[in-house]
Amino acid sequence: MSNHYELDSDVIHQTWDNAIAPRLSIDAGDTVTFHTRDAANNYYDPDSSAEDVLNRGPFVGHPLTGPVYIRDAAPGDVLAVEVIAMDFAASFGWTAVRKGRGLLPEAEVPDAYLQIWDLSDGSHARMRQRDDIAVPVAAFAGIMGNALALPGAHSTMPPRETGGNMDNKHLTVGSTLYLPVQVEGALFSTGDAHAAQGDGECCVTAVETWSNITLKFDLLPQKNFAEPRLRTHGPLCSSTNTGPYYATTAQGPDLFANSQQAIRYMIDHLMEERGLSWQESYVLCSVAVDLKISEIVDAPNWLVSAFLPEIVFVK
Repeated sequence: MSNHYELDSDVIHQTWDNAIAPRLSIDAGDTVTFHTRDAANNYYDPDSSAEDVLNRGPFVGHPLTGPVYIRDAAPGDVLAVEVIAMDFAASFGWTAVRKGRGLLPEAEVPDAYLQIWDLSDGSHARMRQRDDIAVPVAAFAGIMGNALALPGAHSTMPPRETGGNMDNKHLTVGSTLYLPVQVEGALFSTGDAHAAQGDGECCVTAVETWSNITLKFDLLPQKNFAEPRLRTHGPLCSSTNTGPYYATTAQGPDLFANSQQAIRYMIDHLMEERGLSWQESYVLCSVAVDLKISEIVDAPNWLVSAFLPEIVFVK
């Protein structure tokens, strides 16, 4: 007999630390609805501006809801986390651009920028200042992860071998994430909800928002995965893969540099062909453009492509 629980976001933690006491203990087969804060920990509101980006101060960690202790979970096991349902807990989202953060070098970023998105219809993220851009919603949790065996407090920013800030846009409702367990009880937490994101999240933020996410937990004893794996519920990118794409490409011996150059070309395209500002273009790349490794076998150069689903443009 499985049980269902709810976990509010009144108490959060902002580091991975296996010494943090669990807020809830459950059995395999149970479901939990997690109420999560946005990545900026309730800092922004619908009237926020670029000035608020500058005044926010240094990043101190994503606000996470948890940890949850799964009884009988032990090191070497794998925690299977199925995304059962997800809805927004706010009618808006945000995307921030800040010098020194993201894919492109600080010198190329003109200044701080904040994009507020209207999520009120539940189906699209709409640019407040433009009526010709609407990004289809494909909600997922940017962070789902277990505690690390390594003692002490660890940043939530990078992805980890136990999950964490993976920002994998394909972990939408119906998908299952398989997370290595390193400590007794797994100590699972989640947060950093995204309404939409491109593969790469190039400006370092997606359409960030608040959410209620329901997850089902199962155990795979002694599977000993070294790092996370996942299974989607169907074809990739079903929210945007319904029309034509425009793609830019960049070649060279460095995949990171190629990714930067492909995004530069896409920004140029959006400014020249669609009339967007540099900041609007960078933001749209972050929330809708998918970076792909198109070729990595013909030395000395590899090819990265940036794919823009043109369905985001409202006719």
